[in-house]
Amino acid sequence: MIDRKLAPEFKAIDNINLIKPEHTKLDNGCNVFCFNSGDQELVRIEWIFNNLRFDPARPLLNMAVNTMLTEGTANLTAAQIADKIDFYGAFLQVDYAYENSQVTLYSLNKHLHHTLPVIMDLLTNSVFPEKELETFKRNQQQKLQVSLQKNDILARRDFNKAVYGDTIYGLGASFDNYKSLQRDDMLAHFKQMYQPSNCTLIVAGKIEPDTLTLIKDSFDKSWTNGTTPADITQPEIQPATELFYFTEKPDALQSAIRIGLPVINRNHPDFQPLQVLNTVLGGYFGSRLMANIREDKGYTYGIGSGLSSFKQGGAFFIATEVGADVCRAAMNEIEKEIGILKTQLVPDDELSLVRNFMLGSLLGSLENVFSHADKFKSIYFAGLDYDYYDRYALTVKNITSAKLQELANKYLNFDQFYKVIVGKY
Repeated sequence: MIDRKLAPEFKAIDNINLIKPEHTKLDNGCNVFCFNSGDQELVRIEWIFNNLRFDPARPLLNMAVNTMLTEGTANLTAAQIADKIDFYGAFLQVDYAYENSQVTLYSLNKHLHHTLPVIMDLLTNSVFPEKELETFKRNQQQKLQVSLQKNDILARRDFNKAVYGDTIYGLGASFDNYKSLQRDDMLAHFKQMYQPSNCTLIVAGKIEPDTLTLIKDSFDKSWTNGTTPADITQPEIQPATELFYFTEKPDALQSAIRIGLPVINRNHPDFQPLQVLNTVLGGYFGSRLMANIREDKGYTYGIGSGLSSFKQGGAFFIATEVGADVCRAAMNEIEKEIGILKTQLVPDDELSLVRNFMLGSLLGSLENVFSHADKFKSIYFAGLDYDYYDRYALTVKNITSAKLQELANKYLNFDQFYKVIVGKY
């Protein structure tokens, strides 16, 4: 019988083994990566496309085109697409991110010969029907109207605009942006972006020889490139010169705070050590910001810090919502915690806790073959290799308090932070 009074035995994490994919390239230029694992007759297939160059005059094209892929093709209506996928117990979704857009299909292997033609139709024959486009614009404008009432969303928009400027990362969509969406622009964008030379196909699950053959046959010979290559270059980031932004809300009960500054991305050798420093400061529930601002002072229900990493750059940020009457006090406490990291070494017991949390989180995130494929995507689209995760584990295990103090002094200059406040100050 288990003695519930005894804590489980502690075991250190020695190494983390990741499933690595098999790679092939189709004649049409599409890269295919396969993660073959699992007992269930199920596969997840992702068609991932690099977004086209951001155009400030038409900033929503990448998002709108991807979101509306399932709204109708030359052969199928939106309802027919949904019916075909549902009939075979499959699941289809489209996802948009700053740098990539993707179509994802979960399907039983035995039904792929029915579900793959639907995806092929989406990627080659989407037409963005005018009626559905008007509904999309109206719905998005209504969502935007609701979002702009929330202080935290306003703060995030202002912060991103200040840090990333007129790039996709700094975009804060407006009502006019949605209103100006035109079907002809979307069709031209679709034809340039959704072509095999701009696609990475990632297959994960139980992949039998005939399964892979079917996927390759379906998306090789019959899927051809257009005459115009996809332009995936991006404009250079130009951060704002102004550092302080305050939007007053006289009746606000809470003030949203979002502060931080541009830093390195995951390609820089300091990024992984900086992740450890971020975790100490505000990267988990036991962090210093949580202990001070939430547990000790009671200014907020939650506060956290994070690192954003994109191809064009990255940022460090701290975000919270605090009582409107203690906003200035909360800012002072945040500055104080950053100052402590610069002047005092992190105690060994705290650093040990952070190490265990970070390695445990990485290990816990690898619950199935799909998780392993997700880890691959993080490094592949950043131009990195699997040694990134080996270095991550070594960094977390071996980093010293002196190194963390050095990083705090190098990267966390509070006077250079962009400071955004929405509410009262």
